[in-house]
Amino acid sequence: MDERINKGRSESAAHRRLKRLALLWAQGQGYTACALEVSLPKCRFLADVAAYRAGPSVTTAIFECKQARPDLRRDNCSTEETRRRLVTVQKRREVLEKHLRVHYPALRIADSLFPEFDSHNFAAIEHHTYQRVVRELNALHTRVTACAKFETVRRYRCANLFFLVLSADLYYESEVPPGWGVLVESGDALVLRRKPSWHDMTAERGLQFLHGIARTGTRALNRAQQITFEDVLAERARSYSTAG
Repeated sequence: MDERINKGRSESAAHRRLKRLALLWAQGQGYTACALEVSLPKCRFLADVAAYRAGPSVTTAIFECKQARPDLRRDNCSTEETRRRLVTVQKRREVLEKHLRVHYPALRIADSLFPEFDSHNFAAIEHHTYQRVVRELNALHTRVTACAKFETVRRYRCANLFFLVLSADLYYESEVPPGWGVLVESGDALVLRRKPSWHDMTAERGLQFLHGIARTGTRALNRAQQITFEDVLAERARSYSTAG
């Protein structure tokens, strides 16, 4: 089963194992429709595991599997806190550049009609403090735009329930994002260490969620049956010609 859920050579065996355990746990909880690496509605992120439970009260769940602390922290950015830090560091950069213009006038690049709008090549002097500030700014911009997966999928209500699936050494209560539950690896099973909050979603969004699972499952079935996209296009063309 591990081989079937391997999404690529870059994925570690530990991450594949956590996804397998999440699949088993979800099905044990009555989620009868599950898939890996599912596109989420109204969101650019993929869910490691997406699960759908039918019944009088439909329930959708997302499972994010983390087996390394850097990977966990990368997706756990608080955009509000990061933006506050971004403003502070940007002001620090502006102050530094103001002083560097005075002390290093040769850095000016005459690329504008008006001197006050000319650029300056601050990188030319390799100023240690300035380089450090620029590196932090770049890192903060990256975190705001690409490292807030946990916050984003919850804010967009991409599912009713959200679970972190963690190896035993990664679980710290203080690092769990708001509203998320936690499943911790214990031997060959997962143990629920923290219950998730419930998030309402519309019936239309729930149907889109199920469609994403079905679409992902169809792609996996096609791979297993060695059906390519070109085969599908050819069959579609035959169907159109027959209908005509």
